[in-house]
Amino acid sequence: MSNPRFADVTGVILVGGKSRRMGRDKAFLPWQGRPLFEAILAVFRDSFDQVLLVGDDGGRFGAYDVPVLPDLYPGSALGGLYTGLYHARTDYVFAGPCDMPFPSRELLRHLCTVKEGYDAVVPQKHDALETLFTLYGKGCLAPMRQLLESGNFRIYDLYPMVRTRYICGEELERAGGTGKSLVSVNTPEEAAQSLRS
Repeated sequence: MSNPRFADVTGVILVGGKSRRMGRDKAFLPWQGRPLFEAILAVFRDSFDQVLLVGDDGGRFGAYDVPVLPDLYPGSALGGLYTGLYHARTDYVFAGPCDMPFPSRELLRHLCTVKEGYDAVVPQKHDALETLFTLYGKGCLAPMRQLLESGNFRIYDLYPMVRTRYICGEELERAGGTGKSLVSVNTPEEAAQSLRS
């Protein structure tokens, strides 16, 4: 039985990366008998009424019956986040990368549950912020656009501009943000370590 879905959150999967360090399309790396991208797609379809893909499609995702939106500001993850949030019919989006082998349903649900009063809910593991398994609200649109139009593509610089809640320490552990749940694969070495274990 599936968990109840979040009707006020849209799942946004970023698929526009160039996979330069990997040398091949990360979304379609073989993973447990299917393309890697399907790991996060399955979690998002189970959690949200609507799922959007953001990035250049090139026909790669035609078999999945999921809307694919071209970046309004091409060339950065921040531009992809802005595009998904701009087009979403809900007040919030939950963003995820296409290269995450072990996305945590529990962590996703916790971040969506504690969003009231915040524009962003961000996992923080030790000193590292997880910018792409994160919840963003429509209140982020204007600050995102300001950064993009100034040529600043650092997602980290968004958080001081909006009402941000950080999920860290024991709260992160209780919510399922431990182990490999926040791992993404960017290089062949990371793929070999994560995908084969």
